[in-house]
Amino acid sequence: MEVRATYKYAKISPFKAREITREIQGLPVSAALDVVAYSPKKAAALINKTLKSAVANAENNANLKVDGLVVKEAIVGEGPTMKRMMARARGSGSRILKRSSHIGIVLTDEIKIETRETRKAAQKAAKKKGGEAKTEGGAAEAKAEKPKRAKKGKK
Repeated sequence: MEVRATYKYAKISPFKAREITREIQGLPVSAALDVVAYSPKKAAALINKTLKSAVANAENNANLKVDGLVVKEAIVGEGPTMKRMMARARGSGSRILKRSSHIGIVLTDEIKIETRETRKAAQKAAKKKGGEAKTEGGAAEAKAEKPKRAKKGKK
């Protein structure tokens, strides 16, 4: 089941916030909370709020356990941009763009959480299967020899 949380009109540019959301996508919720908690960026605090809100929605509204949740999507979209003027030389002015963003996080319990131990076990199983295939095809590879190249000489 999917659970969503959205933080609208966050006072940060989407470019800065996307840097953090790329790091947490696909992680289990506990690992994602650790990543944003120890990041020194302003965007991490805003994403932390949204992530905690999504976890609370999962617990209260969908009756899901936090241990099995994974960050399926972490999206940052553009919000409205405030335009301001700043005085410049010779009576002219330049524009200042104060950007905002919409942060959306989707959690799910349908994706299997992959730990280091399960990944190592899967690699060992793949290596074992690969080793069996090499022993069968090894005789065929030994028979097929590469053709020798003719050496270039002076005329």
